[in-house]
Amino acid sequence: MSGAMLRTKLRNGLEVRLKEIHTAPLISTWVWYRVGSRNERPGTTGLSHWVEHMQFKGTPTYPAGTLDRAISRDGGFWNAFTWVDWTAYFETMPQDRADLGLEIEADRMANSLFEAKEVESERTVIISERQGAENDPSFRLSEELHAAAFRIHPYHHAVLGDKPDLESITRDDLYNHYRTYYVPSNAVLAVAGNFKVGPMLERIRELFGPIPKAARPVYKPRPEPAQPGERWVEVEGPGETAYLELAYRAPSAEEGDLIPLAVLDSALSGASNLGFFGGDISNKTSRLYRRLVEGELAASVSGNLTASIDPYLYSISVTVRPDSTVEAALAACDEEISKLLNDQVREEEVAKAIKQARALFAFSSESITNQAFWLGYSEMFSGQEWFETYLDRLAQVTPESMLEVARKRLVPSNRTVGVYRPNGRV
Repeated sequence: MSGAMLRTKLRNGLEVRLKEIHTAPLISTWVWYRVGSRNERPGTTGLSHWVEHMQFKGTPTYPAGTLDRAISRDGGFWNAFTWVDWTAYFETMPQDRADLGLEIEADRMANSLFEAKEVESERTVIISERQGAENDPSFRLSEELHAAAFRIHPYHHAVLGDKPDLESITRDDLYNHYRTYYVPSNAVLAVAGNFKVGPMLERIRELFGPIPKAARPVYKPRPEPAQPGERWVEVEGPGETAYLELAYRAPSAEEGDLIPLAVLDSALSGASNLGFFGGDISNKTSRLYRRLVEGELAASVSGNLTASIDPYLYSISVTVRPDSTVEAALAACDEEISKLLNDQVREEEVAKAIKQARALFAFSSESITNQAFWLGYSEMFSGQEWFETYLDRLAQVTPESMLEVARKRLVPSNRTVGVYRPNGRV
């Protein structure tokens, strides 16, 4: 059972979103910062992700290593994520222990230490994480594909950053990034769970209100120009499995094309999760699954569409079967897309696609942690009304509007094709 909701702003600029959910004795606290790899420049790529790591390295009040034990002792869990547009931290705690999550986030918004020895220790961790990712063919292919798809915009580089930058970034680089972007005016505090809005807001004011006001940072990356034609990237590496990825230039979250594209994705490859905190549903009724997997050309196929501040990518990823080829998988993809673009789409197929997209959205917002996630997530690119009206906008998609977006977006001149070819070496 849900109760009151509140949207407000503290005097220092911190946006606050509160939602009462009285179904379980839990409270989930999220702090979202409008900073991600989109806010980085060549020479300092990976800063946002590294700063996220440093937020777990202690403050004068909570020295490094003490909070893991405290969170676990109180029966909670916590984590953090960095993405292209944002960085988020959360704690989900029993309701009588939830104050600890608020205290942690207020403290590290202003008082993280960034000690030199911790920076150097974490440099090793970050570089090891980067090297581990490079062992994954899908990461290597995705990184090269993004670099080709975005020549100007900072969506060009991976959230992990480039290795030369990770080797040269200094403690001051990290601390200046932290102090620039980790200010109340650049953050959203989202709390959902078993509490009353009034007392919760008072406690938030006590903890976060004293943090000094600072101007919200202004950062406008150079826009990516229109793509003049299809681009092609090939990567060779160890393993025995080939991969194919088709990445089409996609709209931002605020553009009207995104919702019809979400329905199109559901029909073509299976509904994508627009966030990170949802479950999965089967894509076995999608066009590409039936053609590629049931047709024994691929071991798997999936689509990926995400809401973003600036125009991003809609990608289709294919794991090619050992007894098939990339060329056969690509030809099959193109044939299915061509059929969709040139044939009439039945009302029943669109209705089923909408139903699947709605179901996935429901799964991704059913728990208290997920509800708090969505309270803040939608604020990163559009605002709470985006979350509140999403299902209504899905229901308004028609076969005609879906096809209009498909014919506009799913054209070769609007895509980058990525191929990973295994060389057989381990």
